[in-house]
Amino acid sequence: MDNAKVKVKRTKKYGRGVYAIKKIRKGEVIASFDGPIYTGRDHWTTDMYNHSIQFAPNKWRDSKGVARLINHSCEPNCGIKRLFDVVAMRTIQPGEQITWDYEMTEKNPDWRLRCKCGLSQCRKIIGNYRNLPFAIRKKYGTYISLWLRRT
Repeated sequence: MDNAKVKVKRTKKYGRGVYAIKKIRKGEVIASFDGPIYTGRDHWTTDMYNHSIQFAPNKWRDSKGVARLINHSCEPNCGIKRLFDVVAMRTIQPGEQITWDYEMTEKNPDWRLRCKCGLSQCRKIIGNYRNLPFAIRKKYGTYISLWLRRT
């Protein structure tokens, strides 16, 4: 399910990204990870590895839509509700890039990404939920994947 208020565009830093084309209200669902479910890592491609989200130990899900193209930010405007929905954490204005913090879902200790957000509060390396500082976890609250909040 992709929100009609977003559009995929080329970015200068990340390749493609998802942008608001109309105002999006806090709490509005932007996209969902609604694609195939993967277990283990035996048959994975780099694309699968970098675009699916973890939702349980040794389980990941991809998206058939724009969710897989939403980029990371250390100061995101979206979070994860339930297990698979990317939801606006605040009002998002037209022209703003849709972002979420990848540490909101990932528990895999091997996954790492050099952050390119360039913000003053950038954590430089993005990994798993364990790396997410407690103060940021508290700030994100219920916008962190349900499965991680239960562990």
